[in-house]
Amino acid sequence: MAALPTTYDEPVLLGIIGGTGLYSLDGLTPVARVTISTPWGHPSSPITISKTKSGFAIAFLARHGFHHQFTPSDVPAQANIAALKTLGVRAIIAFSAVGSLREHIKPRDFILPSQVIDRTKGIRPSSFFEHGFVGHVGFGDPFDAALAAAIAAGADVLKASGSFLHTRETEGGKDLTLVCMEGPAFSTRAESNLYRSWGASVINMSCLPESKLAKEAEIAYQMVCMSTDYDAWRESEEAVTVETVVGNLKANSDNAHRFTLAILEPLEAGLRSGALGKSLEGTMKFAMCTSPAGISAAVRQKLHFLLPGYWPLE
Repeated sequence: MAALPTTYDEPVLLGIIGGTGLYSLDGLTPVARVTISTPWGHPSSPITISKTKSGFAIAFLARHGFHHQFTPSDVPAQANIAALKTLGVRAIIAFSAVGSLREHIKPRDFILPSQVIDRTKGIRPSSFFEHGFVGHVGFGDPFDAALAAAIAAGADVLKASGSFLHTRETEGGKDLTLVCMEGPAFSTRAESNLYRSWGASVINMSCLPESKLAKEAEIAYQMVCMSTDYDAWRESEEAVTVETVVGNLKANSDNAHRFTLAILEPLEAGLRSGALGKSLEGTMKFAMCTSPAGISAAVRQKLHFLLPGYWPLE
């Protein structure tokens, strides 16, 4: 990597988390690469800050590391979200490879899910509020509808490359539901068919706890899913293999770069005006259930890093 400044002092309103196959963001001008230490450790990669031609700053983080060294279960999601928060990020676009559970969602299509089913196994730290602090986050709508609408502006770019962007609107108002499983093995056919019977649309291993932590950090969040295969439910085909997935990753990565560049202008306008990224502001201030007298100084210090001023340090 080229040497870049290791500090950046201006607020960065937009964060992009790259998933499998997307380890950098081309087409922008890198201006810094920062390594941030949080109370939950270091994020999975240094954060590259780049600017558009208009000077709008974007923070890019590789979820699995630049060398894809973190399994889905090992991704330091708390540190990732906390690091983006401390940069000033108000909205996150999170890319992820997924398997399709529906015939009409083809490999290389993109999907904006609107709901999530949690099939992880409780081995991933899933909240900033733990070990001496009880706080509750509203999670009825895991994703930000206004952010999704702005992202949908890039649909024509995908269409030009032979792909399709699936949204609630293209589904006639029906939710696109994402199943998040533990992994790292892919689904059995029985599991895949079970998820189809629930009405789910796609499956991945990365949405949780990332989306929950973004809610707790008061950051608007939308996952952009990139279909690589039909999971295991199609009995007329071979069960999904790593080779099948990798075969579609490059095409999805190329499309992700073009797609991102296409949506930056509406995202910048929305974030600068406050139309995007402010819907969760202040929502966690009254989430505390623990008596202030029962909160240790160490816990207060950690939460002050994430949401400064909400809970006094003394």
